[in-house]
Amino acid sequence: MDFFLLLFWLFFFFTALLPMLQQKRTNALRTELIRRLEKKRRSRAITLIHRQEALSFLGIPFSRYIDIEDSEQVLRAIRLTPPEMPIDLILHTPGGLVLAAEQIAFALARHPAKVTVFVPHYAMSGGTLIALAADEIVLDENAVLGPVDPQLGEYPAASILSVLKAKPIEAIDDRTLILADVAQKAMRQVRTSLEDLLRRKMDEQKAADLARLFSEGRWTHDYPIGTDELARFGIRFRTDMPEEIYRLMELYPQPAGRRPSVQYIPFPYERPYERPYERPERRSR
Repeated sequence: MDFFLLLFWLFFFFTALLPMLQQKRTNALRTELIRRLEKKRRSRAITLIHRQEALSFLGIPFSRYIDIEDSEQVLRAIRLTPPEMPIDLILHTPGGLVLAAEQIAFALARHPAKVTVFVPHYAMSGGTLIALAADEIVLDENAVLGPVDPQLGEYPAASILSVLKAKPIEAIDDRTLILADVAQKAMRQVRTSLEDLLRRKMDEQKAADLARLFSEGRWTHDYPIGTDELARFGIRFRTDMPEEIYRLMELYPQPAGRRPSVQYIPFPYERPYERPYERPERRSR
């Protein structure tokens, strides 16, 4: 009897420890790939990776999005990076809070050295805002960006405003009028932020046109904007994705629980390279 009890406890501890050991090994492999990419490109590599697939918690599905914790971690990683060192951001996200996405986008735009955003699969909504803030975008040939039109709860801001055009004012309830006022402000704020980011690398008129295009609600919020369409819009990008990025994404399978979505080597970098990186002069595109 004692023998079977011992077997039970050994099995219990093994099944409890195995996921922790597997996660530790996965984290070590991720860190190794991040270091390899950093050495190859002489950069600081940061990951902002979310799984859109639902996770199971007591039978209730939930998903990860860009949140304030993400922006705090990414901003800390940027602060720990020397001004002359390039930053590579590996981005895989369905979007999230506008506040958090804008904080990340403007922090990347202010970094003196070159900022490259790699999108191996998709960067929607706030992820697109972050990608457009970079000096260079690298996309997989099949990767997509998305519209940046704000959403108020379950409704697109642009759709709320369309009610004002479809009905006379006396036929619209007070709640819808209040939502329409907030929607108008939200759209103006997002468009202004996009213009500010895009003006750093193109002329004002082109920046204004692209900001309006991405924020006006022309498409549904999950509309995939692929490489052909991005090229027609005049957005410059490359498609030579480093192999390390694909291998890193393989280490983010459908998870069994919550994990940190921002990962980087958590200590300040000195200035180890013989030739400091010089940021190329910005030119209108």
